[in-house]
Amino acid sequence: MTPFPRFVARVARGLLAMLAFAGAAAHAQQQVLRVTAIPDESPTELARKFAPLGQYLESKLGMKVEWTPVTDYAAAVETVVNKKIDLAWFGGFTFVQASVRSNGKIVPLVQREEDEKFRSVFITDAKSGIHKLEDLKGKTLSFGSQSSTSGHLMPRSYLLAAKINPDVDLKRVAFSGAHDATIAAVASGKVDAGALNISVWEKFVADKKVDTNQVKVFYTTPAYFDYNWSVHADMPQALQDKIKAAFLALDPNTPQGKEILGLQRATKFIPTKPENYTGIKAAAENAGLLK
Repeated sequence: MTPFPRFVARVARGLLAMLAFAGAAAHAQQQVLRVTAIPDESPTELARKFAPLGQYLESKLGMKVEWTPVTDYAAAVETVVNKKIDLAWFGGFTFVQASVRSNGKIVPLVQREEDEKFRSVFITDAKSGIHKLEDLKGKTLSFGSQSSTSGHLMPRSYLLAAKINPDVDLKRVAFSGAHDATIAAVASGKVDAGALNISVWEKFVADKKVDTNQVKVFYTTPAYFDYNWSVHADMPQALQDKIKAAFLALDPNTPQGKEILGLQRATKFIPTKPENYTGIKAAAENAGLLK
C-alpha cells in the first residue's frame, strides 16, 4: 500500500474513533431522566410531592432524575410528544391528547390503584341552595384546566348526560386552572359551584384546608380511569421496564414507600395500558373537546 492510501486509512480510522467517542459521550449525557407533571396543583405542591419520588427513582434507575415543571397542560403534552421530557404524570385526557398527537407513540406504564375507579366532585357553598346537577342552571361554575380529565372533561360529560349544556344552561363557566384554585373560587364566592378531582378535595378536607360547614360536595360522579405515568415509545424498552418495576416495587410497609405513596395519594401503583383510556377518548369526542 502506498503512503497516501495508508494515510487515508489512518484518517478514516481516526474519524471513526472520534465518532464512536462522541456517540458514547452523547449517550452519557442522556443519562438524565427528565420528569414533569400536568400542573393540576400549585407548583410548590407538585415539587414537594415529587422530591422523595425523584430520589427513589435515582436509586432504582442508577441515573439522575430531573424535575421540570411546565406552565400548563398543553405544554406537558407537547414536551413528551417532542421527547423533551422522558416521563410524565398525565391525567386520562392529557394522555389521550398526547397519544393522538403522537400517532399512538405514548406508552402508559403505571397508574395508582385509585385511578381504576377515579371520581370527580361538584362542590358549592353550603347555603347556595344547590343540591343536584339540575340546580346549576342559571348559576356560575368553575372547572379546573380545560385539559383536565377530573376537573373538566368528565364533569362536563356528566352534565351533558344530565341534559345540562354548561355553555348554554349556566350563567357563566370559568376555568380556574387547577383543582385547589377551584376550591378557593367556591370558598371565596367567586362562583356558585366548582368541579374537581376527588383526591384533591379529600386531601383538603383531611388537612382542614377547607371548612366543610361552608363548602360541601353535592354530586360525586360515577367512576372512570384517570391518571398515569407515561413515556414515549422511543424510550429503550429496558429503561421502560426499570421505571415500571420501580413504581410497582413501592411498598407502603416501608418508611420510604409509605412517604412516597402518601404524597402521591396512592395505596400502590399497578400496571396500565392504552385500552383503559378508550372511555376517556370517547367522552372527549362526544363533548367536542378532542381536536
